[in-house]
Amino acid sequence: MHGLDVTRGMLSGGREPVSGSRRACRWGMSGMPGMSAAFVMMLVVFGVAPESRAARLKELVEVRGQRPNHLVGLGVVVGLAGTGDDASSFMAKRPLSTLLNQLGTAINPAEIRAKNVAMVMVTAELPPFARPGVDFDVVVSSMGTARSLEGGTLVATALKGVDRKTYALAQGQLTVGGYEVTSAFSGSFARKNHVTVARIPNGGLVEREIPQVMPTDWLVLHVKEPDFTTAARIASAIDRELGEGSAEVRDPGAVAVQLGARWKGQVVDLVSRIEALEATPDAPARVVVDERTGTVVVGGQVTLEPVSIAYGGLQVEVNERLSVSQPSAFGAGNTAVVPDSHIEVEERGGRLRVVESATTVADVADALNALGVKPRDLIPILQALRAAGALRAEIKVL
Repeated sequence: MHGLDVTRGMLSGGREPVSGSRRACRWGMSGMPGMSAAFVMMLVVFGVAPESRAARLKELVEVRGQRPNHLVGLGVVVGLAGTGDDASSFMAKRPLSTLLNQLGTAINPAEIRAKNVAMVMVTAELPPFARPGVDFDVVVSSMGTARSLEGGTLVATALKGVDRKTYALAQGQLTVGGYEVTSAFSGSFARKNHVTVARIPNGGLVEREIPQVMPTDWLVLHVKEPDFTTAARIASAIDRELGEGSAEVRDPGAVAVQLGARWKGQVVDLVSRIEALEATPDAPARVVVDERTGTVVVGGQVTLEPVSIAYGGLQVEVNERLSVSQPSAFGAGNTAVVPDSHIEVEERGGRLRVVESATTVADVADALNALGVKPRDLIPILQALRAAGALRAEIKVL
């Protein structure tokens, strides 16, 4: 639990303001937890510059229809060293029995006692314009009680689209990127990374091509980050290259290019020419927050208005110890385990500090550094600043 007070405006009474000056920067680097300074300095490195640079349209737009297609299939992984589905589980028994029947060996699923197999879900993205014979990566995820897929091999699995048609096959050796070691006596284990999900590099093979429809009258470009200003700049860049009136903005996420008689039948050449053009995207003022990891990323367009902040934390610590109540040898009582709980509550006081206006990402970083808080504690502070109207940015929570 935290206590946070945010007040707009400047304080009177001679309090020293915290600003982006050299003195404030020195205070923030020395008077804060060790990880905070380095963390907020990363925001300066990775924040977007206030004046965005021009980028190729290849990075800003996508051609309508040029998208991957999701494929999915149910498969069986074999070769696991006793880490597969439980022998009593039907998750892998039925597909394994079906596989053996297809190979000419009929067997009742109830008779299968193997622990070296696992039933898995196979997922993949079929790249656009993929032709038969092209390979791609697939992801294999355990569906049952398997402890690890390390060392397993996926048996040939059909990958289908939403129309239930088979478009590819997947097979190959699994790459887990981790391990699990289990004691045969005590059952203790050590694990690194997530061992029930694996990948097969180039494990998928296209068997059927997905039909692609080429545009005839208009070439529609989808803006990856929809924005009115960015879309208008993209259309202007195309007009300068192909002639006035060649492109029109339909909405913040779409720019249409008229093909006309000149470019009909030459769509590939037109797209190649458009992708080489440059335009300057309009980056919004945005703060991205990931509460699960405590990550905070501040964009270069973010600014701060004058504000005063008081921040304190309430720390609650609960310790529980089990003690044994043993009656005397001739007593009538029973031995019992009694919990002994101890609770400590400590409230850390927060001083009221003034943060002056900040117009660059470096000034914002200096102001946040001067608060002397940890990266995870910045999240409620930024949210309170936004609610108070002092933070001129959108907060996006992942």
